[in-house]
Amino acid sequence: MAKRKITILDQDEILRKHCRVVTKFDGRLWELLDDMAETMYDANGAGLAAPQVSVLKRVVVIDVNDDHGLIEMINPEIIATEGSEIAPESCLSVPGRCCTVDRPTKVTVRAQDRNGETFEITGEGFLAKAMCHEIDHLDGVLYVDKMVEDVSDRYRMVGGQD
Repeated sequence: MAKRKITILDQDEILRKHCRVVTKFDGRLWELLDDMAETMYDANGAGLAAPQVSVLKRVVVIDVNDDHGLIEMINPEIIATEGSEIAPESCLSVPGRCCTVDRPTKVTVRAQDRNGETFEITGEGFLAKAMCHEIDHLDGVLYVDKMVEDVSDRYRMVGGQD
């Protein structure tokens, strides 16, 4: 495993590109997943998408410190949503910012695991928000594109996520 460099908004156009579907479930993919998890944990993040480490593949890792533990999703797609909540978000690729975003309160995702097996996972609350946030990255969309309000100054005063 190796820690990778996190791509920062406005330093590289890769964050605005659409990622390719993964078709090979091999050692290179497993290495990417392991590296992404290590990078996310090292940066104290809750999720990381492949374009954030300059890889244009539909790959996401998430760990929101709940019963699910580390979630690896390859080729994820949101298949159901419920509810709506406006809440603060931040992003490892947009350091120093915090904005409120309107996200579903419950999300079901269909994805593949590192071996290519299809699974479905349903998340609520913070996990639902993290899944939406990371899957958006795979289509070149960042949370600041969906911003309701920039609350960076207020959020930092109470100890933000960045």
